[in-house]
Amino acid sequence: MSEKLLFPTFNVADAFDKKKLIDAYIRYFLTRTQSMFKWEGLPETLPQKWLEYYLQVNGNAFITKVDNNLYAFTGGIGGELNAYYIPTLYTVANPALNISKSYKIDVDGVLCYNDAANIGLIPMLNKYAALMAENVISLKMATITARATSVISASDDNTKRSAEEYVRKLVDGEIAIVGESAFFDGIKVQPTRQAGATAITDLIELQQYLKASLYNEIGLQANYNMKREAINSNESQMNNDALVPLIDEMLTERKTAVNKINEMFETNISVSLASAWEDNEKEEQAALSNQLDNNEGGEENDRSEEKNVE
Repeated sequence: MSEKLLFPTFNVADAFDKKKLIDAYIRYFLTRTQSMFKWEGLPETLPQKWLEYYLQVNGNAFITKVDNNLYAFTGGIGGELNAYYIPTLYTVANPALNISKSYKIDVDGVLCYNDAANIGLIPMLNKYAALMAENVISLKMATITARATSVISASDDNTKRSAEEYVRKLVDGEIAIVGESAFFDGIKVQPTRQAGATAITDLIELQQYLKASLYNEIGLQANYNMKREAINSNESQMNNDALVPLIDEMLTERKTAVNKINEMFETNISVSLASAWEDNEKEEQAALSNQLDNNEGGEENDRSEEKNVE
């Protein structure tokens, strides 16, 4: 596990350092994904915060008993492969508990996966964080360059000082007066390209698109309107089907692990969707129920019409 993700150092001066900005975005979104699931029945030695953190960052966590207490560990998967070429050992090194050993998976403990591919969320978060960091830096540069509506060049030091004084007085809100025609003969004013406002608008839209795409991938509805006009309810719901596959898979893996843990260690742990993800599931179930009711009502009307025709 990356120590910098656990205990970061970040200040205002780092705001546009690309690597630190990427790390900050990843941590920013990990705080949100902590609310994905609701675990119940966990013992004190197995806090939800760190269990979810292990799963989302490392892709897996090994749960076993030490001194009759349940703990979650991160480590390395290895050992002989089973019939499906899956490793059978999980190696743990934990100085705090004085542990350095290899456990048999599904014998000594349960290996809980974040997803079927054992990937975790970091690769996906890193991709969007890198793109958003690049975009924010571009937005910063576009904002700065938008200040320069023209470039003044001077042919000598005296003219340069006069031009600087002229600009300074304008900035200070004073009336600036040019006393010599030599000033005009010695300077040249070059207008800059007036695309700053358009570039800033495009970068803001790109940032919204990247955020919405990431939220959609982790199962949250976040529509981005690129049409610059109102959208109807059908358009706003177009991507609903794309929201659920990943979050459903993550929930399935957790429930599979919970069943094994309860059976192996005689616990009563459960896991379900939480927060906005739970609300989305309820809305989907309600919409599906309404659709089924409407379909049944339509079939009954069709049968009634057939009887009337007879």
